[in-house]
Amino acid sequence: MFKKVLTATGMPDACDPALITALEIAKQNQGKLFIIHVLEATYRHECGPQESVKDFKTGDAVAPTHEYKEAVKEELDTKCAGALRPYGNYEIIVVEGRPGIEIRRWAGKIGADLVVLGPHAERAEEEKELTGAPRGNTVEDVITYMTSPVMIVNSFFQKERLAFKKILVGIDFSRSCEYACRFAIKLSQKYGAKLFLFHMLSMPPGGYSKAQLDKEINASKEKLAEFCKIPKGIEYEYAVWEGTQPSSDILKIAHEKQADLVVMGSHVKETGDKWYIGSAVEEVSAKCSCPVAVVTHPDAVLKGES
Repeated sequence: MFKKVLTATGMPDACDPALITALEIAKQNQGKLFIIHVLEATYRHECGPQESVKDFKTGDAVAPTHEYKEAVKEELDTKCAGALRPYGNYEIIVVEGRPGIEIRRWAGKIGADLVVLGPHAERAEEEKELTGAPRGNTVEDVITYMTSPVMIVNSFFQKERLAFKKILVGIDFSRSCEYACRFAIKLSQKYGAKLFLFHMLSMPPGGYSKAQLDKEINASKEKLAEFCKIPKGIEYEYAVWEGTQPSSDILKIAHEKQADLVVMGSHVKETGDKWYIGSAVEEVSAKCSCPVAVVTHPDAVLKGES
């Protein structure tokens, strides 16, 4: 299923959680792991080539020569040798440019089946100070413009949890969630996983009476059955809660069900000349205690107001 797995690391001198997770997934699928490190410019001519990048050891500005790129590649390969070399089927790519653009470009170039990203801590902290958002803009950029699944990994996980035996899928009956559901079904068939199909009922002013709530829950479960069309042989369970914050409820049920993976559809929004991936995806991917796979339907673009 995942024969070509791409991950990006912002730390050529360390093996980060996203890299280790991507490696394990590549192993499970006997696939090839591609590791990209993007050298970001410290200075660039307006119309010319990139002039210098930040050295990963000293922080000084250095020219992104072929020799320097090879040194970065060797550093990453050496630091992660204990994890990578026993497997062997991997390739390290060092390029210069903007991380989001280069990750997307290389994902298309190699035909990646899955992209695995971490929060890119340094950039995420800078972005949080500016916008209050908990993730790095590289992750948002990749999710926004890609239709391949993007997995976000915030910490190291036990190897057993990467067998993905319990998969939670957040569903609001959008086209993007339909795409995510199809992806989760394929994962379930591969890993023999149980699916938890979650829908949050928007709470009306004054809340529901018990009779109304029971009626809405039953109607939602019927709608989930029609929407998801789970094939025979897959173990699954519907969960319908009333609430006001989808991200909070997804995090709660992921913890309650001890999910190994959360799958979500991304509602990409275009507001003016800017793009956003939606607050639920943003919050869950930042705070979830397990990996989060985000899928964006190619037609699931919502036009917003300026």
